[in-house]
Amino acid sequence: MYSIGFYNLENLFDTYNDTLINDEEFLPQGTKQWTNEKYQDKLGRLSTVISDLASQSISGGIDVLGVSEIENKKVLEDLINTDRLKNKHLKIIHYNSPDTRGVDVGLIYNSDVFSPLATASYPLYIFSDDNKRIYTRDVLLVKGILGSETIYITVNHWPSRRGGEEASRQKRNSAARLNRTIIDSILVKDPNAKIFVMGDLNDNPNNESVKTVLSSKNDLKGLSNSDLYNPFYKNFLEGNGTLAHNDSWSLFDQIIVSKAVMQEKSKNLRYSSHVIYKKDFMMEKFGHYKNYPKRTFSGDLYNYGYSDHFPVFIYLEK
Repeated sequence: MYSIGFYNLENLFDTYNDTLINDEEFLPQGTKQWTNEKYQDKLGRLSTVISDLASQSISGGIDVLGVSEIENKKVLEDLINTDRLKNKHLKIIHYNSPDTRGVDVGLIYNSDVFSPLATASYPLYIFSDDNKRIYTRDVLLVKGILGSETIYITVNHWPSRRGGEEASRQKRNSAARLNRTIIDSILVKDPNAKIFVMGDLNDNPNNESVKTVLSSKNDLKGLSNSDLYNPFYKNFLEGNGTLAHNDSWSLFDQIIVSKAVMQEKSKNLRYSSHVIYKKDFMMEKFGHYKNYPKRTFSGDLYNYGYSDHFPVFIYLEK
């Protein structure tokens, strides 16, 4: 078994002031009073989760993990060097995005089982009503070898719903369109390419960006070579989610795959199962938010939490 996952790390900032981005909130003197002690605690908590993901994999843990809400390359380096992760042969892929808050996407992988062949960062061009560019996260594309087979991964953190779902919808549609362009360019060269679209999409599986623009389905019957399959659609229909807000669950964190990943008769790498990973220690224990993800902050008060999102992953078998 091999595994591919995604985890929104919820504002993983270091404690140093980067004058090129808006990180003042996450400084020792900022509103969050983001000290090195809190930073190290957060790293330790995230490493507890990551070290426990996909334990049935051939490597004993997660093989490839896309991440979002990271400030820079350094925080990923600090993360993979924590006590629980430092002996797992992890390496990282990272590009700086132009996001105004300074948050990026990235990829962590086990170098024993995954070998990158090529990487690229694709900027997302979206604009405000007065035609000014809105700077957001790039889309990361990684081509590599997993289990002796070539795969393609896009790592995403699509524009938020700030201002309302309807008002911000076209921004996420644009992100989906960019992914669709990347996917189509791969499928033209290799119609049987094994592609994984992962990320915090800030939309559910039934929203226009995911279902229509990206062309992801929840039924394998009639799936064309250009269509994608979304295994997490079923979880969504059952009322499960990866984050909670205003007393309702959303399933923004997804891994969507090309048809070739779902070929049951394939002797090569293929889909086996998928998981929304949530353990009791990652959840709020009491009060109004009981069973919600235990987030890092409650307002500006440090909450000794992990993330406001649950991670997701897919098992692959040969």
